[in-house]
Amino acid sequence: MKLYHHPLSGHAHRAWLFLSLLGVPHEAIEVDLKAGAHKRPEFLALNPFGQVPVLDDDGTVVSDSNAILVYVARKLGRTDWLPEDAEGEAAVQRWLSVAAGELAYGPAAARLVTVFGANFRPEEVIGRAHTLLGRLEAHLTGREWLVGERPTVADVALYSYLARAPEGNVDLSSYVNVNAFLRRIEALPGFVPFVQTPAGLTAAA
Repeated sequence: MKLYHHPLSGHAHRAWLFLSLLGVPHEAIEVDLKAGAHKRPEFLALNPFGQVPVLDDDGTVVSDSNAILVYVARKLGRTDWLPEDAEGEAAVQRWLSVAAGELAYGPAAARLVTVFGANFRPEEVIGRAHTLLGRLEAHLTGREWLVGERPTVADVALYSYLARAPEGNVDLSSYVNVNAFLRRIEALPGFVPFVQTPAGLTAAA
């Protein structure tokens, strides 16, 4: 497998983390976003949306980080990470939708402002981040993982941008359950960290 990625992309880290947790051999190919490599014809042939990550599994090309998580889990028959029963799969899908929605437009967007200079209103995206964090804090009361009794792709999908939320000036200090959840993921065999940048609250620390 080949994984086209960028080290500062939480979406790309999401895919890389899952491959590492499963011990899947792969070739990591960095896409130089600053140089516009994601807009060149050869990359657009892989993903017309011009986004990382992209997984090339011997000619089967999968773009979108959540799609990659699902593909890898299904391809390898890892029902421990992606349940096959209707209730379990629906519960995981709910959180994948959160990763593509509330997470993307909250903590991830706040980080885009400070790390990449994105044109979002900081107070708005930070507010969205805290709304999501409050819901996660409540959901994680009395449970270790988002779905069931063990980690799933749902947990992987949320990790990267939650862990680096302080880079977008989102303070995690009051979210005890969320912080414990992040530490549990970081303790999993095969965990690889998401690169930290000196931005937002991280710069002030």
